Amino acid sequence: MSNFSATERTGSTTPELAGNAALCQIIQQQILAHPLQRIPFSAFMEQALYHQEYGYYSNRARQIGPSGDFFTAPHLGSDFGQLLAKQFVQMWEILGQPQPFTLVEMGAGQGLLATDILRWIKQHHPQCWKYLRYIIVEKATGLVNAQQQQIEKEFGKEIPITWKSLETIASEPIIGCCFSNELVDAFAVHQVVFEQGKLREVYVALHGQQFIEIIDAPSTTALADYFAQLGISPTSSDYPDPYRTEVNLAAQGWLSSVAACLQQGYVLTIDYGYPAARYYNRVRSQGTLQCYYQHSHHNNPYIHVGEQDITTHVNFTALEQTGQQVGLQTIGVTQQSMLLMALGLGDRIAQLGQSDSTDPQEIFARLRQRDALHQLINPMGLGNFGVLFQAKGLDPRMQQQTLHGLDTPISLPL
Repeated sequence: MSNFSATERTGSTTPELAGNAALCQIIQQQILAHPLQRIPFSAFMEQALYHQEYGYYSNRARQIGPSGDFFTAPHLGSDFGQLLAKQFVQMWEILGQPQPFTLVEMGAGQGLLATDILRWIKQHHPQCWKYLRYIIVEKATGLVNAQQQQIEKEFGKEIPITWKSLETIASEPIIGCCFSNELVDAFAVHQVVFEQGKLREVYVALHGQQFIEIIDAPSTTALADYFAQLGISPTSSDYPDPYRTEVNLAAQGWLSSVAACLQQGYVLTIDYGYPAARYYNRVRSQGTLQCYYQHSHHNNPYIHVGEQDITTHVNFTALEQTGQQVGLQTIGVTQQSMLLMALGLGDRIAQLGQSDSTDPQEIFARLRQRDALHQLINPMGLGNFGVLFQAKGLDPRMQQQTLHGLDTPISLPL
């Protein structure tokens, strides 16, 4: 066993930096209760983000947004949700207009995206709306409360929406689409280090009241299996030694559960990430883990515990491979910019410039909306997000029909 030398990733004894005191104490007790007085980093990250009372997503859910720690595409306006709604309506048509048609949003944030999708379908496709069921799968209780308030404020209580677990949905598989936007990046990951030709794992231990890292043998053989399946071994001479990165085993279990929920239809995953060859590139020797606190970012998860977001990029190759193993067929991979342009975002941008108004307020509103739309396709930001379409149970006729979001003459790698 060896202590990791990256002292910038140790905890802080400074109270204002340590984070939520109650949560830190809970994690410390878990560490002390372990026979070796350590826990895998994945267990630490799980508590920091998802502890039912003190985790980031339960305790600070309302601080997500332009004035909080970070924002997502729905915070830029309703266009993102409206364009996704267009894609969902086409899915309903391809599937033969099933009754019911079910949308399952996994990780729905504050409910903004659900509101935008539901509103657009209700206004523009009443026939689809008639048969629509909307299910939200949400792990963080704080976010469930925010979602319920947001959706009830928009629609009242007469709305075809429920909150369920994936396990409950799987008991009666749906026809429709299971989708997520910036969900997989927030799953708790194992951190690993390739050192002197060996795969090792990062554990969290204590030095006094301070969180420290210990590097030792992997806690599970699934970590070695993960790299073997990808055909990647960062131990060759062109890789730095040590080489640190992450493994998102939770994403594999999640996608298997999602596939079990689907009788027939689609899985749509939108997130920031790379194919495996880019993710585990030799130049990315410290992995992709980032923490977001008050719109600043850094790589130390051991400060502001429970008060900051912790994320890693998504390995889309692993999602594709796992999908194949659980009965999901990859039908397309693109970027968010290409997806939204194919669904009509370019037309919306053009229309914003076709006004002769001299009203300063209207001009300012159009400029602000145009800026928001450009942010959705910015290649240095949201526009570079990966988009993975997978499907299950489609008959040959359905397979022949191209989804509008993939209907673009330009094909770009993630």
